[in-house]
Amino acid sequence: MSSHNTAKPHSDDPMENIVHAIPYVIPAAGALLIFLLAFIAVTMA
Repeated sequence: MSSHNTAKPHSDDPMENIVHAIPYVIPAAGALLIFLLAFIAVTMA
């Protein structure tokens, strides 16, 4: 009998390895940027 491979084919695309983290990384980077800009503004004031 023939065996049927139902597994998802493995991709070597590096973007597919990190794309699941984008919803967490972008807001965290935005929060860090806003914090740093506010810190600079308070320091200069």
